Amino acid sequence: MKKRKKYDAVAEVRKIREEMSVKYFGNHDLLLKDLKTAWKEFHLEEKALRKR
Repeated sequence: MKKRKKYDAVAEVRKIREEMSVKYFGNHDLLLKDLKTAWKEFHLEEKALRKR
């Protein structure tokens, strides 16, 4: 008998992946723009953490 999970991470990743594929399908410029923005935000947070 399988245990019931409160949170299914695999299903959540599949759902997010499907949403993202619909959003970025055929729109490479938007994908690159969003990736660049995410990269900048990540590095700003990383710098802030290193200063602590």
